[in-house]
Amino acid sequence: MTRACIIGSGFGGLALAIRLQSAGIETTVIEARDKPGGRAYFWQRDGFTFDAGPTVVTDPPCLEELWKLSGHEMSEDVELMPVMPFYRLNWPDGTNFDYSNDETALRNEIARLDPSDIAGYEEFLRYSAHVFEEGYVKLGAVPFLDFASMIKAAPALARHQAWRSVYSMVSKFIHSEKLREAFSFHTLLVGGNPMTTSAIYALIHKLEKDGGVWWAKGGTNRLIAGMVRHFERLGGTVRLGDPAIQVHTLGNRATAVETASGWKQNFDAVASNADLVHSYRDLLGDSARGRRQGKALAKKRWSPSLFVVHFGVEGTWPGIPHHMILFGPRYKGLLEDIYDHGVLPRDFSIYLHHPTVTDPSVAPDGMSTFYALVPVAHMGKLPVDWDEVGPVLEKRILDEVGRRLIPDIHSRIVTKFHYAPSDFAADLHAHHGSAFSLEPLLTQSAYFRAHNRDDDIDNFYLVGAGTHPGAGIPGVVGSAKATAGLMLEDLS
Repeated sequence: MTRACIIGSGFGGLALAIRLQSAGIETTVIEARDKPGGRAYFWQRDGFTFDAGPTVVTDPPCLEELWKLSGHEMSEDVELMPVMPFYRLNWPDGTNFDYSNDETALRNEIARLDPSDIAGYEEFLRYSAHVFEEGYVKLGAVPFLDFASMIKAAPALARHQAWRSVYSMVSKFIHSEKLREAFSFHTLLVGGNPMTTSAIYALIHKLEKDGGVWWAKGGTNRLIAGMVRHFERLGGTVRLGDPAIQVHTLGNRATAVETASGWKQNFDAVASNADLVHSYRDLLGDSARGRRQGKALAKKRWSPSLFVVHFGVEGTWPGIPHHMILFGPRYKGLLEDIYDHGVLPRDFSIYLHHPTVTDPSVAPDGMSTFYALVPVAHMGKLPVDWDEVGPVLEKRILDEVGRRLIPDIHSRIVTKFHYAPSDFAADLHAHHGSAFSLEPLLTQSAYFRAHNRDDDIDNFYLVGAGTHPGAGIPGVVGSAKATAGLMLEDLS
């Protein structure tokens, strides 16, 4: 029997595990933490369920395909609920903009801000459809293992001006500054700066328009639980609470995986869904390739981290939608502070997640679950003591949510805690506490990202945000499809 091991049980790792197990490969998933999910971890406190993230589920067919491989339906294990509007964007002057794929409603929202931008939006929509076809449909699950594959894709990328940023491309079509922000902020959800991330990422608009935005009943954690249940139904094995400490190698092959408990097993192939630097520098640290690649990856540009305040409050808030973006007074300057200057500014933009408006089951009766997320520079650029800074930033964020949405927020809070860059580093071995792995720049995309199959260790593979195509649920599930194709070909 052919055996494979996957280190890490995030969305990418589990999607790869399901693909391999469905194809008859005896697959074991090793997870360091007490629960599966990686960044999609969760906590239950005082009757509230708090998802660590991600919270935006798009392109359900990419997930449904994982069940269909073995003749099952995702609905056996997971209930998806539609979210509408997708997001409400709110600016400090009180302006709201409800973003959705209801085209009539969306055009009305655009007209309310600037009627002259409706024609520009139509052009942006056509552009988004073109880059979606090239960047997601054609290339989203294709591994870029050599430069020739990049050269082959280059004409299409050049035709769509991939060297321009998302913000620059949106600005070509749309003139209202608020609408420019509304149609460019999405890259932040995958760790990218709208001012520098390739315009190819404008495909996210088309992805959401076609597939909608969804929520897994019970939380994103229930989607992870459903994937685990399906994987085990197929005969797969998940080892929880036992961190991998070494991938053993002999020559140019990975031979075995060893864990902290002393468990060690030989495998025909090993894939890592763990952090890239951790995978090479630590897990493959006994090999020259691991040490060399670990150093090389550490020098790349890493995406920012996040500071997340989870809180449960008394009362229900039907007027606060599931997803909100509370923009701060600055956009470009704030992004420069986070991505370039590595400072912790006084102002911030907040992504507010309010799942109970869609799914009351994640809080006790008459109460609501929230989290407020703020992008912050990673620890390599912002080396502060988060034990000291965390409580101060937490209060500032809650004060701002209170000022704009829930006036008596502090007296209503039943339970709260925050999750800082230092927690990403400690819990997930995330390099610099980065929340999204490598920053999604054009010079760190496709062939220039970590390869789905290692160049030197020919049965060691990568899956997840650090490899092609990148972060976000559709991205890491796409990486699993690309990596599974290579593994199944190599193992056949």
